[in-house]
Amino acid sequence: MEPTNTRSPDHFHKVVDCQWACPAHTPVPEYIRLIAAGRYADAYMVNWQSNVFPGILGRTCDRPCEPACRRSRVEEGSPELRKASAKPEPVAICRLKRVAADYKDDIRPRLPQPPATRNGKRVALIGAGPASLTVARDLAPLGYACVVFDGDAKAGGMMRTQIPKFRLPDRVIDEEVGYVLDGGIEFRSNAHIDSLAALLSSDAREHFDAVFVGSGAPRGRDLDIPGRREAAANIHIGIDWLASVSFGHTTKIGRRVVVLGGGNTAMDCCRSSRRLGGDDVQVVVRSGFDEMKASPWEKEDAMHEGIPIHNFLVPLEFTHEQGKLTGVTFEKVAAQRDERGRRKRVPTGEPPLHFPCDDVLVAIGQENAFPWIERDLGIAFDDWGLPQVDPITMASTRSGVFFGGDAAFGPKNIIWAVAHGHEAAISIDLHCRGEALSNRPPPHVNLASQKMGIHEWSYDNAIAGDRRYRVPLKDVTIALKDIRAEVELGFDPKLAYAEAQRCLNCDVQTVFSDRLCIECDACVDICPMDCITFTGNGDEGDLRTRLTAPAPNLSQALYVSAAVRTGRVMVKDEDVCLHCGLCAERCPTGAWDMQKFLLEMAHADDRAQPRVRASAPSLAAAD
Repeated sequence: MEPTNTRSPDHFHKVVDCQWACPAHTPVPEYIRLIAAGRYADAYMVNWQSNVFPGILGRTCDRPCEPACRRSRVEEGSPELRKASAKPEPVAICRLKRVAADYKDDIRPRLPQPPATRNGKRVALIGAGPASLTVARDLAPLGYACVVFDGDAKAGGMMRTQIPKFRLPDRVIDEEVGYVLDGGIEFRSNAHIDSLAALLSSDAREHFDAVFVGSGAPRGRDLDIPGRREAAANIHIGIDWLASVSFGHTTKIGRRVVVLGGGNTAMDCCRSSRRLGGDDVQVVVRSGFDEMKASPWEKEDAMHEGIPIHNFLVPLEFTHEQGKLTGVTFEKVAAQRDERGRRKRVPTGEPPLHFPCDDVLVAIGQENAFPWIERDLGIAFDDWGLPQVDPITMASTRSGVFFGGDAAFGPKNIIWAVAHGHEAAISIDLHCRGEALSNRPPPHVNLASQKMGIHEWSYDNAIAGDRRYRVPLKDVTIALKDIRAEVELGFDPKLAYAEAQRCLNCDVQTVFSDRLCIECDACVDICPMDCITFTGNGDEGDLRTRLTAPAPNLSQALYVSAAVRTGRVMVKDEDVCLHCGLCAERCPTGAWDMQKFLLEMAHADDRAQPRVRASAPSLAAAD
């Protein structure tokens, strides 16, 4: 293998698994160290630069960072960290993000201010959800006049209308959406866009140099089975029903409720139903429990509130009497694989099951809806009604029109919408300046040694053996009485500090210098994870089998040095490294060094002002 190019940011970026997995590439270990030091405002600003909505995401993010967290892997592979009764679990990254939001002081003086003069360019943003707000936040400091249109009275999009208040209180949305709108952005509430052609027309009353579509996926899928029309009065589309609850239009539901669907919307529907009078609420899903799209913690929360989940049941019919819903009939199915290995559901032949109920909530998915976009504008759509969007630039097939969030690629989650918004803002800025959209600015990268003496480091490399700490919850009997009472209470500073200690500082990289190595094998002897091997070179498949501990995880690259004095190479398995620094402490020549890697993605507003950076102290400094 060729020596690893450590000058390329991708190798070390991928080693910081949590940051690599985050669509917005938030520097997670950086803000966790700041939280441990009690520097909550600094931690908040590190988050705010990348994910825009730390308080919102600290409560609602789908947490793609946590399954990637190295902590789970090393707990499984390390006798020191593994406990017989403990399931390996990642650091509670998402809930630590909320800590920064809950305990920060006033950060408004640290937010960018709109420039004294505009640059003469105007951008229309359709929909006031997370994608549009991110675009506006990034463009406003550059002098763009950003006008956000939304059909609702308040900005926030699905964050405000579809996430129940017991998960995300209005005060959190108001605060963080306010940070964006107060940056010189015009918000036009109750403003439906009925025609994109009219907005783009050169004869329009006001001209826009670019348009961003962040209108989400506003249409819930229906279920067309017998009885749907006859019992329509008590069969509700999940996302529409949640919005009606959010606005206070719906305040009660029947005692017996069946929720159809296995995603997060279904979990929100069933938990909301429990708070509005449903004391017999049941979730019914076509797939198996492990295959449900709902996040594991969402399923756990629902069951904690006494809501059963039934799997492998396919709805056959809504039963009714004289136009009144009486229940739902289901067919029992089993999961099998065909001759090509594809999963399919096969009827078991058992008698149908009937679930009596007073109301049904249909939460089986969402779809895009663009009746207001004329099909002769040069914007191409695929067979599923999705616009054809470049996944890098977020550009549509019509110059100057960009998409992001659920409107671009279908339903995902808030953090993906934010990531789309950052990229779209760069593209809009390039478009308005007449530059190629492919001319993307590089990320900001820093790699700095943490050595302070012969065996002294500027970060604490002690590995805490604690299990993951649980977020305290409001007593369930109290929580179910008030649909606006927040269920999760969040970590207090003491719990936050303890959970932060579980972070392995994966951004403090082990950097090797082949010129300084004397091949004493001290690093090999002291490594607690058997990560390091000195061996003859070969192709990757061969090398992975000859390491001290074989490295089967092909998604994590090997760290391979140039030849050392005997012609061998140093090969390090980055997959399970603890980043404990013992190799660097033990090395007599300094061939190993611990260097902190900080990567911040480029945003459009980088040209307007320097980044808000905070130097993260050692965890020991917070003691």
